[in-house]
Amino acid sequence: MGQDSFMAIDDISVLPPDLPAPVDDGAADHLQGMRLPSVPLPATDGSTVDLGALEGLTVVYAYPRTGKAGQEPPAGWNQVPGARGCTPQSCAFRDHFGELQGLRAGVFGLSTQTTEYQAEVVERLHLPFPLLSDADFALTRALRLPTFDFDGVTLVKRLTLVIEGGQIVKVFYPVFPPDKNAGEVIAWLQASRASRA
Repeated sequence: MGQDSFMAIDDISVLPPDLPAPVDDGAADHLQGMRLPSVPLPATDGSTVDLGALEGLTVVYAYPRTGKAGQEPPAGWNQVPGARGCTPQSCAFRDHFGELQGLRAGVFGLSTQTTEYQAEVVERLHLPFPLLSDADFALTRALRLPTFDFDGVTLVKRLTLVIEGGQIVKVFYPVFPPDKNAGEVIAWLQASRASRA
């Protein structure tokens, strides 16, 4: 394969410079302050996680779908505001995982893809935390998470929840650019800790 043909592939780990930014449509306004219901979700480490039952701080970044390495994103994907960037967002949480641990925050990714699909992503990206599958939309429906339809498939819009003792204490929505989200979460956690000191 020549260099030109290699360069033609859209690298899913890099955000194109001309992505349309999502706007706040109010679809996540109801989430802050909510208590999470008991909805056990399968995780890529083989466990089952009930976010509503966890103690302490938990960061959950929900994303539409990750692509596969070496495959072009679906036609029109880059034009959907906020859709592109699941791999860069996951890599940013990976790269900042130590800082989040230092803040005593657990981390999970969440999508409606199957655990089997997500397991490949965890391995390929070397994620130090599990991904949760809401393939049955149980948590999405229970929390009324914002969604969108693409190619006949319903996907969760990108948002990040900070949960403390089963209650949502902070919502990041819309999230853009996605590769900066982990840094924004850390800054918020640090400011929140400082305000309590």
